[in-house]
Amino acid sequence: MASVALKSFTGLRQSSSEKPHFVTQTKATPNLQFRRRFYVSAAKTSPKIAGRNLRVAVVGGGPAGGSAAETLAKGGVETFLFERKLDNCKPCGGAIPLCMVGEFDLPLDLIDRRVTKMKMISPSNVAVDIGQTLKPHEYIGMVRREVLDAYLRERAAENGANVINGLVMKLDLPKERNSPYVLHYTSYDGKKGGVGEKKTLEVDAVIGADGANSRVAKAIDAGDYDYAIAFQERIKIPDDKMVYYENLAEMYVGDDVSPDFYGWVFPKCDHVAVGTGTVTHKADIKKFQIATRNRARDKISGGKIIRVEAHPIPEHPRPRRLAGRVALVGDAAGYVTKCSGEGIYFAAKSGRMCAEAIVEGSENGKRMVEESDLRKYLEKWDKTYWPTYKVLDVLQKVFYRSNPAREAFVEMCADEYVQKMTFDSYLYKRVVPGNPLEDLKLAVNTIGSLVRANALSREMDKVSL
Repeated sequence: MASVALKSFTGLRQSSSEKPHFVTQTKATPNLQFRRRFYVSAAKTSPKIAGRNLRVAVVGGGPAGGSAAETLAKGGVETFLFERKLDNCKPCGGAIPLCMVGEFDLPLDLIDRRVTKMKMISPSNVAVDIGQTLKPHEYIGMVRREVLDAYLRERAAENGANVINGLVMKLDLPKERNSPYVLHYTSYDGKKGGVGEKKTLEVDAVIGADGANSRVAKAIDAGDYDYAIAFQERIKIPDDKMVYYENLAEMYVGDDVSPDFYGWVFPKCDHVAVGTGTVTHKADIKKFQIATRNRARDKISGGKIIRVEAHPIPEHPRPRRLAGRVALVGDAAGYVTKCSGEGIYFAAKSGRMCAEAIVEGSENGKRMVEESDLRKYLEKWDKTYWPTYKVLDVLQKVFYRSNPAREAFVEMCADEYVQKMTFDSYLYKRVVPGNPLEDLKLAVNTIGSLVRANALSREMDKVSL
């Protein structure tokens, strides 16, 4: 693929007349419903609403909240989108799959870099180049969350959502079947600093899109989950070194950078994001970050750290994601994948799917919704994405458990068939059916890689004694 000529970056983003160029390998029918209003029949047990439309609060203005609010507003629902920090630079690696560009009609000027090459680097610093199976139009998009999130919120507002610069502090649950939920929040009205103004809002339903430390989740007693801590530094490196990362991302594995995850160097508009994460050794996260920076030392030397970020990453869905007319989406629900730690696409997708269920169940905002309406979202979500989460969970347990296993993982990544299957699944968000013969060869090669890596580890242990 020819190198991408990058625009100059001033402010958050520049407008662009360029249209998204993508090829989707999913069925066209589901995507069409995102561009039209819903006209369906709801269960007649739910009462009609007189004199107004259904009112829904979306708590959290990230990809999950922005996508939910837009879909609700388009569907005739009176929508309130809460976000405390409208200029928030959310700590995030920032990778999005190709299918998200098309499914969510993202303008291409939101994408800082189009990654077409990756290097997977083993504990012994063996580097494997990945990306040769990509088609000319295919790439992994790298975005800054402050840019993406603002765009999705603005688009929701353009479609009728009420965006509130406020922090939801408490959610009062209704005492009767169709009574309202009451949100207690602090309104800042776009002001920076200050104590804000205490306010309340009554709504018919709530979507919790307020991240890993969700207050909405606490209000419905959704339960806890294991989580990883991700630590990331944005580093401005010299221009001549930035050329190396023009369309390249790196992933480092090894006990030094993380005992159960990986380290990364992802390119952004004018800097690189360098980070790592761990579930099992959170107290050592800064030590792992130093090791990640040291592994990439020669390629980022002369760089200046311009921002330091840390955030929790859920490791599995919460025990409870729905209660009454309250549903959780995105990180609040625990929708981050194992192995890769990806969450942006799944956040946006879950927000949209939950909102679609509300629009459908309310007949475009004309009827009250019930728990059974929102449960359709969970049933559809689990049916669609459970295989993806399960496969990545198995991969993490097998290949992130020791340095010999990581060496085998990197060796396996050199296989062209593995790369094709991996990228097809990632770019288009589906578990790709494999070729039985190639799958058998892959199984044999994987076992061989694990055996060789363990044998090498034993020999190295003998030498070190």
